[in-house]
Amino acid sequence: MDDSKHQAPDRYAPDTALTRLIRIPVRIVVLVLVLPVRMVWDLLAAGWHAFDRTLLRPLGRGLAWLLDTLVLTPLSWLFTHVLTPLALAVTWLATALFIWPWIGLWRYVVVPVAKYGIAVPLVWLYAKLLTPLGRGAAWLFTTLVVVPVVGVWRYVLVPAARYGVIVPLVWLYGAVLTPVGHGAAWVFGKVWQGTAWTLGLLWQGIAWFLGGVWKGIAATGHGLGVAVTWLVMTLLVAPASWLYRRVLAPVGREIAEAAEVAWRIAGYLSRAVGRGIAWLFRHLIGVPVAWAYRTVGTPLGHFVRDALWAPARRAALEAGRAARSALATARETVRQARRDAWRALVGGAGGTRSGEPMGVPARTLGSTTTVPSAAQASETSLLGEKLVKQG
Repeated sequence: MDDSKHQAPDRYAPDTALTRLIRIPVRIVVLVLVLPVRMVWDLLAAGWHAFDRTLLRPLGRGLAWLLDTLVLTPLSWLFTHVLTPLALAVTWLATALFIWPWIGLWRYVVVPVAKYGIAVPLVWLYAKLLTPLGRGAAWLFTTLVVVPVVGVWRYVLVPAARYGVIVPLVWLYGAVLTPVGHGAAWVFGKVWQGTAWTLGLLWQGIAWFLGGVWKGIAATGHGLGVAVTWLVMTLLVAPASWLYRRVLAPVGREIAEAAEVAWRIAGYLSRAVGRGIAWLFRHLIGVPVAWAYRTVGTPLGHFVRDALWAPARRAALEAGRAARSALATARETVRQARRDAWRALVGGAGGTRSGEPMGVPARTLGSTTTVPSAAQASETSLLGEKLVKQG
């Protein structure tokens, strides 16, 4: 058979009458069928992108922020500031109550008792008593048992076994059994050679007969196979190949190309329809909304920002600043009162006050400085210190 008849059809082969006949109708039918599908596909894709940008992404970011704020941050704080110190405390307490006592018991009770109460006496007993006894028993056993048994084995049993059993058996094998075995082997060899020669001639005859029969069967089967192959190739393969090459392949190729062209044309039409809808949406909704935002919403927002939000923000900042100043003043007052109370109780130097000049003592008998709750100095100075008067 010619292999050139079964080659794959070329995509860019010259057009035939059948190709030119089916091209335009197929493309029209495919365009009519593909256009709604492409428009629905583009509509779904645009809807999905809009839904993703306007709802899914903000919703995902909001859910992530809520999860981080309401779950992860409290859990992290709880783990860091509550569970971790609690676990460390429980671990230390469990170690102090359950592990350290057993370690001390093992180290200071069990080990010394086992070492000095059991191991040391056993080592001494083994070295001073059991080792000499074992060595003496080994010497007695060797002298009384092993040496006599070895002598009897070497000088009595071994010569008797050698000259009474082994030497006669070796002579019997070499002088009697070996010649008899050689003769019997020669006789059996000659008989086997004759039998093998007879069987070989018989097998050659049978093989020649079966070979001739097999050659006849093979020739007959080869002829039948050639005839059946020719019939199959002529009646089935050749028509099917012609049908595929001349009808199915051009039709399928034209349908595929028509679907590709129709998909592109449907895309152009769908984009044109989408641009028209977007233009209508922009001029019917977007432009009025933008105008309302620029002319109404923006001035209103600026008014709210300047007239309401900015004064409220300034008032809140001032209130916070005043509250922080009051808290700082209260903390400083409490700190000074605590310092004065401590100095009044223990009689020590209270340090320098906030806002008091360096080197100026508190209210004393020799000073005119008025300081609330200052400890009075002694009328007779034991150290002879000079007080600086202030006018």
